[in-house]
Amino acid sequence: MARAAQLAAFAAFAATALWAASLAAEPAANGQTKPAANGRQAEPNGNGRLVGNGAGSGTMDEALIQAYQNNPQLNSQRSATRAIDENVPTALAGYRPRVSGTASLTDQYLDQLTRTTGTTAGIPATYTQAKGSIAVQSYGLTATQTLYNGFQTAGRTRQAEGQVFSARETLRTTEQTVLLSAATAYMNLLQTAAILELQRSNVNVLEVTLRQTRDRFTAGEVTRTDVAQAESRLSGGRSQLSLAESNYVTAQAQYLQVIGVPPPARLAPAPPVDRLSPRTLDGAIGRGRTEHPLITTAMYNVDVALQQVKIAEGALAPTLAAVGNLQKNFGSTQSLAVLETLQASIAAQLTVPIYQGGAEYAAIRQAKETLGQRRLDLDTARDQVQATVTQAWGQLDAAKAQIDATQSQVTAAEVALNGVREEARVGQRTTLDVLNAQQDLVNARVALVTAQRDRVVASYTVLAATGALSPQILGLKIEVYDPVVHYQQVRDAWGGVRAPDGR
Repeated sequence: MARAAQLAAFAAFAATALWAASLAAEPAANGQTKPAANGRQAEPNGNGRLVGNGAGSGTMDEALIQAYQNNPQLNSQRSATRAIDENVPTALAGYRPRVSGTASLTDQYLDQLTRTTGTTAGIPATYTQAKGSIAVQSYGLTATQTLYNGFQTAGRTRQAEGQVFSARETLRTTEQTVLLSAATAYMNLLQTAAILELQRSNVNVLEVTLRQTRDRFTAGEVTRTDVAQAESRLSGGRSQLSLAESNYVTAQAQYLQVIGVPPPARLAPAPPVDRLSPRTLDGAIGRGRTEHPLITTAMYNVDVALQQVKIAEGALAPTLAAVGNLQKNFGSTQSLAVLETLQASIAAQLTVPIYQGGAEYAAIRQAKETLGQRRLDLDTARDQVQATVTQAWGQLDAAKAQIDATQSQVTAAEVALNGVREEARVGQRTTLDVLNAQQDLVNARVALVTAQRDRVVASYTVLAATGALSPQILGLKIEVYDPVVHYQQVRDAWGGVRAPDGR
C-alpha cells in the first residue's frame, strides 16, 4: 500500500508537470505567456524558462548535471581520452636519447700456456703456464641518439597529436549521447508517471460507472449486457493500469542507469530548448556539417591516416644514429694478469635499408588504402549528420503539430463525454456509448502526454544532431571537464610512473 501511495503521489505530480511543460513550450506569438494548468499566470525565472508547479523539485538541469558527473559510459570515455594523450610523449621519445646500463659478474677458470721466443740465437724458447680462477666484474653504459630516421619521429608526433584531437571529438560525441539519453530518461519518467495517473483515474471512473450500471440493472433500467460491458471495460482498464505501473518502474530504472542517481520524489516540467538551435533547417544542417563531432572526428582521422603514409615511407630512408659506450672491467676473461680496464667509444652508425622482403612497400600501400578509406568515412559522416539533422527537424515539427492536434482532441473528447453522459441519463445513449466516450478521452489525454514528451525530447535531439548539445550551450552550472589539462600535464614528461591524479 505504501508503494502504491508513493507511485500515485509522484504520478499525480508528473501529470501536472507535463501539462505545465506543454504550456511553457508554446509561448504566444505576441510574446505573452499562457496561463499555467492551475489557472495562474506562469512567471519566467531568471534564465527565461517558465516555472510550473514543480518548482523546488528535481529539474532537467540537475538531471543533466548528475549524468555529466556520474554516468559511467562518459567517465570511461574520459579515461580512454587520457590514455590516448600518452601517445604524444611516446612519439616524442623518438627525439630523446636512449641510455642503458649493464652489469655482469663472471667466475671463470683460466689455464694459459705462454711461449716466449729467445731473443738471442741459440737460446731456446721458454714456456710459462698460468692457471687459476678469477671473478670478472664488468659495468657498462650505452647511450644512443637518433639523428635522422626519414622524419618518422616527426610523423609519429603529428599522428599522435591527431589521435588526441580525434579522441577529444569522440568524447564530445559521448557527452552528447549521454546528455540526450539523460534528457530522454527524464522526460520518459515524467511521461510514464503522467500516464500512470491517467490510467489510475480511468480505473476509478470505470469502477464508478460499473457501480452505477449495476444499480440501474437492479432498477431494471439496463440489461445484463450493459453490466457485462462495464465489467469488461473495467478489466481492460486495470490491465492498462498494470502496464502503466510496469512502464513507470522501467522508466525509474532507466533514469538510475543513465543519470547515476535514483530519481527524486518529484520532477519539475522541462521546457524545450529550441532557442539554442538554428531557426531554419538549412541553418541547422550548416551548423551540423561544421560542428558535429562525428565530422570533426572523421577529419582528424584523415590527418592521422595521412601521417601514417609518411611514416611508412620514412621506413625506406636511411637511419643515422650516434652511439656512445663506456665500459669498466675488473679482471679479464682473457688473462689472469689484467687487473682492470676502462673502455670508452663514440661512433656514428648509418643503416641503409636495401631490401627486407618487401614488407615496407606493403605497409606503404596499406597506409594509402587506409587513407582513402578515411576520406570516404568523412563523406559518410557528413551525409549521416545531414540526414540526422533533417530527421530530427522533421520529428520536432511533427511533435509541435501533434501537441496542437491532441489538445484539440482532448477538448473535443471532454465535450463529447459530458454530452454522452447527459444523453445517457435520459435514455438516449447506452452504457457502451458512455464507455467508448470515456476511453476516447483517456486515449486523447495519453496522446497529449506523449506529444508533450516528444516535443521536449525532439528539441534536445535537434540540438544533438547539430553538434551543440553540451554543458556550455545548455548553460549548466557545472565545472566542465577539460581534456587539455591532462594533455598538458603529460605531454613533455620525461619520466614518472604516476598518473597526474596520483595513481
